[in-house]
Amino acid sequence: MAFQYPFPGATTLGIRCKDGVVLASEKRLAYGYFVVSKNVRKVFQVTPKVGAACAGLVSDMQNLIRDLKFLVNLYVLEERRQPSVNSIAKVMSNLLFGNRYFPYLTEAVVGGFDEKGPHVIVLDAMGSMIEDDYAVVGSGAEIAVGVLEGEYNTKMGSKEIYELALRALRTSMARDSGSGNGIDILLINENGIVKDETVPVS
Repeated sequence: MAFQYPFPGATTLGIRCKDGVVLASEKRLAYGYFVVSKNVRKVFQVTPKVGAACAGLVSDMQNLIRDLKFLVNLYVLEERRQPSVNSIAKVMSNLLFGNRYFPYLTEAVVGGFDEKGPHVIVLDAMGSMIEDDYAVVGSGAEIAVGVLEGEYNTKMGSKEIYELALRALRTSMARDSGSGNGIDILLINENGIVKDETVPVS
């Protein structure tokens, strides 16, 4: 029987509506049945109006976000303006694809606001980019996406997608052993970060 490395579990999602974007993830780091940490942050602010949320190896996501922030900050210094959400996702895509032979073991959701409105873009470990109204990655994705499929509609407001994100993650955490121990959630509107908080889960 071949040895299988216990890939860390997670549930990470992004949802957009007409006036907001939510990025959220639970806080557990588990390898197989072993919980390494109950306090891992997988949701990151990249610019005042754009964030990213990841699932996978924590070391890889931290290094990916560090390199992404460096390149985005360099762009801001040189161009003297904030990049679009798509541009930030493209930079991440290039980082992922550039390491395709020794890939980052992580998936990511980039979301936020720019002059064209709200965006949610999901990226896999090879750097492919898909924009959608919502996206879920990680070991609990199948459970969480079932909640989103059943409840999401394009007429929702930012408060409604915030609550929907919490419901989807709570449902996933109840069934996926790799997900749990609270929720980090980022709510963004056209003016920037509205909420950046940790929600405890009993």
